[in-house]
Amino acid sequence: MKFKLTSGFRPAGDQPSAINELYSCIKNDKRHQVLLGVTGSGKTFTVANVIRRCQKPTLVISHNKILAAQLYAEFKEFFPDNAVEYFISYYDYYQPEAYIPQTDTYIEKDASINEHIDRLRLRATSSLLERKDVIV
Repeated sequence: MKFKLTSGFRPAGDQPSAINELYSCIKNDKRHQVLLGVTGSGKTFTVANVIRRCQKPTLVISHNKILAAQLYAEFKEFFPDNAVEYFISYYDYYQPEAYIPQTDTYIEKDASINEHIDRLRLRATSSLLERKDVIV
């Protein structure tokens, strides 16, 4: 299935040139690119348009879970007919093992796993194995 972008918006302002430049660089195998913009400037919509033009499975990387959730929700709206998936750490809490030599204290590893997030991760993996129209 092809990536079909669903939106009531059309690229405006700097977006058309950014979309064309990013797409051109991807087609020419330029490995490193940056899309810079202030909050609310339409970076996600710009990337959605690049995904639509490239028609390739896409991995979106975020530096925190809150932004990852926001991007997931927005891409789900932009691509309702495609496999938009969510893959983040399933730990709600993680404490690695540690040793404090000053007090001769050993702290065991401890973790709390979120079962819902674990199911979303499994669905993402399944989509990657079964489909070509995947955004993670």
